[in-house]
Amino acid sequence: MSSVSSQWPDTADIRFDSLPDSLAAFQALPQAGMASPFDTAALTVLAFCIYPKNKELALSALDFLRGPRPLSPLDKQFIADRFMDGKDYVPRSYFTGSTPQNNYTPSEPWTLHISAGPYAWQQEGYCKLDLRSSGADSPRQVLLRLAKDGKWYLWEQYLLAGIRVPESEDPWA
Repeated sequence: MSSVSSQWPDTADIRFDSLPDSLAAFQALPQAGMASPFDTAALTVLAFCIYPKNKELALSALDFLRGPRPLSPLDKQFIADRFMDGKDYVPRSYFTGSTPQNNYTPSEPWTLHISAGPYAWQQEGYCKLDLRSSGADSPRQVLLRLAKDGKWYLWEQYLLAGIRVPESEDPWA
């Protein structure tokens, strides 16, 4: 365990009142200082929630979160593939109050519960955080990297894997 890990809690609840409608509004959020790995992880989920409404804004927000390592064309295609066939509910499933029964509609304010599991601090300069989807049986991870500017940047994310479909879309429900 690194000395960096001792300055962070094991869990954090991050709240958002609404989805930003511009990159400036996204960057004006208190979490956009990316001083905490929890803030950057939460903003990653928020960026994916923007994607179905405004792809360009979401991709710009993700580039902001990735810092000096912007999305590649392959990254952008991967994201587009995950949202094909109307699967816009996956990122909403990480917020408190969302369930397959309510079409993954979060409670307001939109709240994310993020945990630092037992392997969060295995590698110096990196933090792997867990987020629970209400449509999955196990947590999903976000890997963040601490840069020399003191900010935590998005390094990898494993948030867009398939989950249970909403009951409204399940012919067997």
